[in-house]
Amino acid sequence: MWQQILRVRQRAIWSWAGFFHVYKTEGSLSQWLVANAIFGVLAFALPLSAGERGMLLMGGIIVLAAECMNTAIERVVDDISTEKRDAAMQAKDCGSAAVAVTAIGVGVAWVCVVVGLIW
Repeated sequence: MWQQILRVRQRAIWSWAGFFHVYKTEGSLSQWLVANAIFGVLAFALPLSAGERGMLLMGGIIVLAAECMNTAIERVVDDISTEKRDAAMQAKDCGSAAVAVTAIGVGVAWVCVVVGLIW
């Protein structure tokens, strides 16, 4: 029992270490955190249902997760080799695209919710 608790604790420590690494090394994560803070305040200021609010907040968190995964891809690609390779460039571009597509999805959700409020 205690060993399981210690494992969960250790995994949480590793996860936060990874998050703080991304925060310290990738300016885009800071930008997404600011966007999440602004939209988080907006989500609580608008007269939304709990489901709408939860969906919008979760979407912002998923963008942060995508940014962390993109950074992981970049680190692995750079660790393998520093020479310019098409596959390396494509892997990095795909990671970046994942962040962009996730952010677009959250933007679409916001548009739908706001249009629903206005309608």
